[in-house]
Amino acid sequence: MKRVLILGGTGFVGRHLCEALQQHDVQITVPTRRLPARSVQMLPRVQVVEADVLNTQALSALVADHDVVVNLVAILHGTPDEFQRLHVELPQSLALACAQGGVQRLVQVSALGADPQGPSEYQRSKGRGEAALLQVAVSTGLSLRMLRPSVIFGRDDQFINTFARLQRLAPVVPLAGAHTRFQPVWVQDVAQALAHLMHDANPLHTTYEACGPEVWTLAELVRHAGRWAGCERAIVPLPLSIGRWQAWMLEALPGRPLMSRDNVDSMRVDNVSSGQLPGLQQLSIAPRALASVFTRGELA
Repeated sequence: MKRVLILGGTGFVGRHLCEALQQHDVQITVPTRRLPARSVQMLPRVQVVEADVLNTQALSALVADHDVVVNLVAILHGTPDEFQRLHVELPQSLALACAQGGVQRLVQVSALGADPQGPSEYQRSKGRGEAALLQVAVSTGLSLRMLRPSVIFGRDDQFINTFARLQRLAPVVPLAGAHTRFQPVWVQDVAQALAHLMHDANPLHTTYEACGPEVWTLAELVRHAGRWAGCERAIVPLPLSIGRWQAWMLEALPGRPLMSRDNVDSMRVDNVSSGQLPGLQQLSIAPRALASVFTRGELA
């Protein structure tokens, strides 16, 4: 493996993956809709190119001459059409381009709980995307690896840090899905897992789960975010029905919403390991716990 194409390489996970791959003898191409992409542009093995990955011709040109392709493109908020376009149609087009371009391996980041029959459009579209990828892989012989992470945390994340900032502003935290369970995984463990899957020469199509060593309720995660930021607030659990109404109001505000109705729907099921698929341990990764990454006073 000498040349790697990373879609979504300027995002949270992508930045950490590009940094992790600096230890490997590979050249990395990262497409972006607009230049400059300062988050990864200064890394010595990374070439940033301006391209629209939703254009099939541009996608085929990007894939050419790469050995491995990694797809990190995803959204948490959007319309059904946007979820379909980015979580189903883009992976399918990418797989076809890889098969036609002679790419050795495609690595897809899906999501824990991906299910065509899931309670949220996010989960359903992720499940449909997996099915579309498998169909192309089986019919073309493309080597496919899929990683299903739980919620991903890190010092520069938009999850723990968001709840920390919220508690700096609010006297209490009204919280839908307070009792939903999560198994948060450290972003650098996810990056190492992806690096392993990129080098895996096994011809079989394999799906892995990426989960941390601990299970937390959402209320516990929010409480600890406030504690690590030095501003822990009281949490008021909300029924999911009221949470959807609260999310509807947040969606009406300008900018990216803190919570959408689809996010609330996702919390109807726990986001923890199924125990039915291989995990990080099978990739020789001992996952890090939250408290080993965050300490009191470190969050903004």
